[in-house]
Amino acid sequence: MRNTKKELRLCISAMALGLLAAASAAHAQSDWPNKPLRLVVGAPAGGSADSLARLLAEGLQQELRKPVIVETKPGAGGVLAVSDLKANGKDGYTFLVIQGGIVAETPLAYKVNYQPFTDLRPLAQLSRSGLVLVANKDLPVSNLQQLIDYTKAQKGGLDFASYATGMKGHTSGILLAQQAQIELKHVGYKGSPPALTDLMGGHVPLMFDGLTTSLPLIKSGKIKPIAVNYPTRIAELPNTPTFKELGYPQLAQSGWFGVWARPDAPVAVQQKVRDITLAYFRKPEVLKRVREMGMDAPLASTSDELMEDLKQASQQQAAVLKSINYKPE
Repeated sequence: MRNTKKELRLCISAMALGLLAAASAAHAQSDWPNKPLRLVVGAPAGGSADSLARLLAEGLQQELRKPVIVETKPGAGGVLAVSDLKANGKDGYTFLVIQGGIVAETPLAYKVNYQPFTDLRPLAQLSRSGLVLVANKDLPVSNLQQLIDYTKAQKGGLDFASYATGMKGHTSGILLAQQAQIELKHVGYKGSPPALTDLMGGHVPLMFDGLTTSLPLIKSGKIKPIAVNYPTRIAELPNTPTFKELGYPQLAQSGWFGVWARPDAPVAVQQKVRDITLAYFRKPEVLKRVREMGMDAPLASTSDELMEDLKQASQQQAAVLKSINYKPE
């Protein structure tokens, strides 16, 4: 009997502690946010992700009436930023702003310390964009067919640059070479700025790059666009055709930037951040700023839909890398 009473008391105590913990968690969520939020950016200051994060910070601050701190952590292709989210994101005060490639591309190109489809949860898109094939302004071609013909006439083909080995800027060149039956040799850089510097200097004739970094140089006439790797033409480059238009449907890839959370962050907090993000990035004045960066408006896809999109993109990326026997660095 004594043991039974003791067990009953222990059971009641455990239930009470459980109810207290649940009440505390519920109170913490209802009180959210009671301190500043952090947006960790897995890219350098001044780039696309940083600019989008600062736009998002404006929207969150307006709605939540709390400071939102934007911190750039560009090291290791975004892996440092992911590590920060993993370490600090459980309470719903730290979020990640980065491209979907952190799930669909980076784990295929580099050895990473996270599980791409279980450690990260995309809450909402911030923008959509593709890549543009750009050329040195003095290269004697003005369209894709001329480039193909010119490349075939060069012994050993041509070099092309990308902002990171194993990523989409690299595999886009591989796909073009395979489909057009031309020889293109990859030259990998650590980021767009040094690659674009060499492109303008004539050290490399071609590059697949993001619109945000290439667009100002295109508009100033320092480099020239050949074709866009995206399903549709880009509003800021209306006269530049897509590869799909030119007979290369394999090069019609759409990438996106998003805001991400730890999957085990409070569900109500995740939903709140998603709702604020979607509403803010539908405002005409915000969309105007997104388009000025060379990007399209985000879609209101659910987290599950975004993850499914990333799984398909990862499979496509893996197939291209396998075709050249690429091994993660």
